[in-house]
Amino acid sequence: MYSSEFSEENDRADATSITLTDEKGRSLECYVEHSLSVDDQEYVLLLPIDSPIEIFAWQDEGEEEEAVLVEDDETIDRIFSTAQAVLSEQNLIIKNTAYALTVVGELPPEEESEIFTLEIEDEEAELEPEQLQLLASFYHDDQEYAVYTPLDPLLFFARITTTGQPELLSPEEFRKVQPLLEEHLFNQVE
Repeated sequence: MYSSEFSEENDRADATSITLTDEKGRSLECYVEHSLSVDDQEYVLLLPIDSPIEIFAWQDEGEEEEAVLVEDDETIDRIFSTAQAVLSEQNLIIKNTAYALTVVGELPPEEESEIFTLEIEDEEAELEPEQLQLLASFYHDDQEYAVYTPLDPLLFFARITTTGQPELLSPEEFRKVQPLLEEHLFNQVE
């Protein structure tokens, strides 16, 4: 007998999880937030179990400072141990996971003074500014870095292959199924 009264935390504990793996063999454990079957193809909306983070390098651009996202593995490998030391002061453990860096541990409460709004410039699409919360900043080889966590959840869309493995959708594939996913998700909310 199952009780239909679960807290959100219990729902998470009982939620199905899937592991995404990138081409380098790194993995990312995710909760399955929603699943949808379209034309005999199963799609899943995934939310990482651990909290995603982004590391930015601050660079002087004349009178302004510009935040540049650190994406290359070589730089991440070089600054990883310093970032780990700084985050460990907040009882956070950084993980170099597939598709996004993550941290394990309880994030600090949101503070308005620690929120950074990132304006994303994209020629093809109008993207909403991303809001991030500062977790820590540090210097490595005279370069200032800052570690942020997005305030909005980081979601991944994947298809389940015939072998039962999740495979991320390419941007083109996502655009094709996005209307179906949105319709399905909005119907569930109503």
